[in-house]
Amino acid sequence: MRNLFKAITLLLFAALITMPQLAVANVKIKDIVDIEGVRGNDLVGYGLVIGLDGTGDTIRNSPYTEEALSNLLERLGVNIQGSDFRPNNVAAVLVTASLRPFARVGSKIDINVSSIGDAKSLAGGTLVMTPLNAADGEVYALAQGSVLVSGFKAEGEGASITEGVPTSGTIPNGARIEKEINFDFQSLRKVRLALRSPDFTTAERIETKINQGLGGKHARLMDSGTVELDLSKLSQSPAHIIGKIENYTLKPAQVARVVIDQRSGTIVLDQNVKVSSVAIAQGNLSIKITEDPVVSQPNPFGYGETIQVPRTGISVRDGEPGNIAILDDSVTLPDLVGGLNALGVTPREMIDILKSIKTAGALHAELVLQ
Repeated sequence: MRNLFKAITLLLFAALITMPQLAVANVKIKDIVDIEGVRGNDLVGYGLVIGLDGTGDTIRNSPYTEEALSNLLERLGVNIQGSDFRPNNVAAVLVTASLRPFARVGSKIDINVSSIGDAKSLAGGTLVMTPLNAADGEVYALAQGSVLVSGFKAEGEGASITEGVPTSGTIPNGARIEKEINFDFQSLRKVRLALRSPDFTTAERIETKINQGLGGKHARLMDSGTVELDLSKLSQSPAHIIGKIENYTLKPAQVARVVIDQRSGTIVLDQNVKVSSVAIAQGNLSIKITEDPVVSQPNPFGYGETIQVPRTGISVRDGEPGNIAILDDSVTLPDLVGGLNALGVTPREMIDILKSIKTAGALHAELVLQ
């Protein structure tokens, strides 16, 4: 494990030295901002999946499935009141989807189908026509189709195996849009660009780039996460203007950040990470505690009882002297990675070292622990 980690860090160190241009590449404005008002809307609906091979809900544990199926059949002219109706090939599901911006009536969207009862699998099932509602309670789409399930479940009397999630699936283009979101983008006279990662420097660069491209002071920096675009003095339509400026390229500012996943031991360091002058030592102290209880018995023909006497052994072993490394002021990511790798530390040890450097105030970066 240690040798593998050394090899990975050395490759990372070499890549950062030989390919520094990748870290300073320009990006398009549309990759770092969202247009205010141009957004999707979440849809949800309750429906039934039929045609299952005996893997549907049990009516005793899911009475709402029987009720929904009865209501569906009654709307279709079938009266089942008073009959002994116990199907096992039907499952109650929730259907979710996202209505994309500017979606028009008649176009189709993908949907996700998930069981809410005790069904074992939705494989081979068909979703019956299900209305999908938005947050305002209005129906915006109708969903129907065959459910595609990637997981499976196989079981016998003595064992069972489950691969993936057989109670959840998708239907590509499974819903048809029946109602549009009322949003007149063409009538807007001002548009706000919302930065996905708010930063004053990046927002100021967006403002400058747009004003240079459009030839005037049409963009105005509002705050670290917002740039307002005034369209009143421009002759082109809002759609044409947005289509033009979203392809402008610039170099976004980045906050120095170190991300640590403590569960997997993964460490990701931004190139802007710097450390002040600091010394790092790695000790090798081992403490071993053992329990070796002893049984004590009374003398022959004497009075007393047999008891267990605890006996604890403690040994302290101080191995080879710990390695120590001194990092100079203004050390960048390649130097930091190379210096920690020179110590021969494992990923877990590197996490502790980075935490200690941050606590000492020598790590000039945001430390994100996951």
